[in-house]
Amino acid sequence: MRVHIGGDHAAYDLLGELVAFLEAEGHEVTNHGPHAYDAEDDYPVFVLRAAEGVAADRDSLGVVLGGSGNGEQMAANKVRGIRAALCYNEEMATLAREHNNAQVISIGGRMNTVEQAKAMVRTFLATPFSGAERHERRIDMVAAYEQDGTVPALP
Repeated sequence: MRVHIGGDHAAYDLLGELVAFLEAEGHEVTNHGPHAYDAEDDYPVFVLRAAEGVAADRDSLGVVLGGSGNGEQMAANKVRGIRAALCYNEEMATLAREHNNAQVISIGGRMNTVEQAKAMVRTFLATPFSGAERHERRIDMVAAYEQDGTVPALP
């Protein structure tokens, strides 16, 4: 699996741990940074590049990291066609893939241990989209809104 990863200073150590972990698991990793610790860096610089990498390579998935993961998820979701999910446990990582076909997982480096983050990433990468009609229908509604502002009809 090709994996794009990016984060910020709050998850700098976790980013390094995950890059090594993913490579050891046999994944092809593109590390969008940061490549050096800077307490004043800005997560959009790295996270948007990781999300753009996933958007440009439909066979890849992504990992974005920050202190809480909130801002990183928000930034990744601004990239057209990307569905990024903030996850705090393996169940959320599973559901993000199975129900939402998320292509990017966002993790808070201050919220999870390295081992928890590794488990979530492993689960996220290994879990396929269910393909269930109801989930596809909902994803299509969000995609239509993203494309042209179409709001789904009321039931």
